[in-house]
Amino acid sequence: MIKETDVLVIGLGVAGGAAALELAKKGLQVTLISSGDQISSANSYRAQGGVGYRASEEFSDDFKGDILKAGAGLCYEKAVDRLVELGPACVEEILLGELQVPFQRDEYGKLKLTREAAHQHPRILYHQDQTGRVIMEALLKKILAHPNITTHFRRSAVDLITLSHHSKKSTDIYYPPTCVGAYVFNQETEQVNIYFAKETILATGGVGEVFLHTTNTREARGDGLAMAFRAGVRIMNLEYIQFHPTSFYKTGEPRFLLSEALRGEGGKLLSKDFKPFMAAMHPQGDLAPRDIVARGIFQEMVRTDSPHLWLDLSFKNPSFLEGRFPHIYAYCKSKGVDLTREPLPIVPAAHYSCGGIAVDLVGKTTMRNLRAIGEVSCTGVHGANRLASTALLEGLVWAKAAAADIVTKWEDKKAYFPEVDGWQHGIEEVDQALIQQDWLTIKQTMWNYVGLIRSPHRLKRAVKMLTELKWEINSFYANAKLTPELLGLRNGCQTALLITEGASRNPNSRGCHFRLSSNREIV
Repeated sequence: MIKETDVLVIGLGVAGGAAALELAKKGLQVTLISSGDQISSANSYRAQGGVGYRASEEFSDDFKGDILKAGAGLCYEKAVDRLVELGPACVEEILLGELQVPFQRDEYGKLKLTREAAHQHPRILYHQDQTGRVIMEALLKKILAHPNITTHFRRSAVDLITLSHHSKKSTDIYYPPTCVGAYVFNQETEQVNIYFAKETILATGGVGEVFLHTTNTREARGDGLAMAFRAGVRIMNLEYIQFHPTSFYKTGEPRFLLSEALRGEGGKLLSKDFKPFMAAMHPQGDLAPRDIVARGIFQEMVRTDSPHLWLDLSFKNPSFLEGRFPHIYAYCKSKGVDLTREPLPIVPAAHYSCGGIAVDLVGKTTMRNLRAIGEVSCTGVHGANRLASTALLEGLVWAKAAAADIVTKWEDKKAYFPEVDGWQHGIEEVDQALIQQDWLTIKQTMWNYVGLIRSPHRLKRAVKMLTELKWEINSFYANAKLTPELLGLRNGCQTALLITEGASRNPNSRGCHFRLSSNREIV
């Protein structure tokens, strides 16, 4: 089946949803697809801390300075300028105005602001500890009500359709690299449809699922990155994977994000023996940039041979904690830990990709008619390490900028949808045990060899293992019956290899890419 649309948006998080809404308001027909079955499958939904706004009293360059400092000298300054200059207006127009997001306010109706690690001032808007959830719920309500947006859940993009790779007209290879849509797998009918679009926007999110410990959803396996790579699109800075310092640790349970705001509100990191340790590692102590705190926790775990450390807020007012962090409080309580009475067991976990598909200030990639926004993209804002609570803001700013640029040039855009082959379906059933084992290999390899602390030998071994695994996966993918699990495995392995190769090529430690100069061990 062939479908046509003005704009195809792949991914329904804050960035993809905001872009779809902006385009639809300007009269364009938008098709929005998500591989998950609900909005909670997006990382945006899980965002706890908040969204960067502006402090009530600060110098105009303070926010920019905090971003540049966290980014460890690798931020693209023009992109940072765009974020801090346009960010507050986007928050006011989209979140406060159109979506009416219920951020916390004081008794006089004034917006409350909180502070997180590496911020000089409280400048973050929040809703309890579920900021992402309330934003996404308000955004989805608007999306589903708009007549110009067709939304499909349980639709997985398989590959981008390009003139050079898929057109049956042989001379189309002489056009500049151009995207004309995507092959999309319908999980309900198990059929692959062709979606042609004048513009395609990748907003597929992050990569955390390729690591053993992650705060991300199962869908965060690098689908957009893998598709872009196969299409020949430029990808950069993938070695800069941010590990969140604090996820809730319990054997046999998925890792659960413990917001940066817990430390922003005074939470203390404690060693195995319940003693503070971060002050000896960095002047900002527990509020140092994420990469430093995450490595500090990891090194302390190694030094003391402990599977986890502690985060203590038990000295804070119980009513305040229950009101400020109701979701975190309820989750931990359900796992047998009362944060108002005892420290929380914590471990670092893969959280955010600072690199991604290279884009400009309006989300354009190196391929015509293809844009990328949100975590799948690399705008240069985050450099080598992301400042807390800038992800949602970046998604909003680039969604609005990309949509505005598309609309401005729409009258001059001419559609050319070439004749392409339909999808050739395989017939072999996939052994689920193989998929599970391959995923375990990917996750263990990435955590042990491409995790918080890397070395030449570890990276060399990871490249070898993942290259061989990729060959094995591609060999049975060619003839196998398509399933969401197989698609995820194919993309996850490719993404893991891209991260590892990026880390191997970069010998210099910076930000959240920490690489030993030799093969000595951390002790």
